[in-house]
Amino acid sequence: MKTTSQAIAAIFLSTGLVIPGVSSASSLWHENNRESGATFHPDHVKSNKTRADVKQELEVARRDGSLWYLQRGLPIPVKASVPGKTREEVRNELPSMSSQERKQFETSWGGGN
Repeated sequence: MKTTSQAIAAIFLSTGLVIPGVSSASSLWHENNRESGATFHPDHVKSNKTRADVKQELEVARRDGSLWYLQRGLPIPVKASVPGKTREEVRNELPSMSSQERKQFETSWGGGN
């Protein structure tokens, strides 16, 4: 009886040690005990994109200017969907604001000075 429970415990222990390693085998980064803490394995990730798809995305990024930002790890600026307001339009809106809107505006813009 004691050997059966020890065998079952050994199976659970070995399963517990193997499963995390198997699940991380499909990830891009693997932990290690070195100073870096992880190693990079791009060959472990399966992609549905073809080489032609990637080349097309690269060409689009070159044309629209987003490649410059991506190469530097910067966020890509969002293009305005509607034209902005002129200074005069904003000044004309201020007197018609409700007290709630004015308070929110002053809080977000530091008192409106």
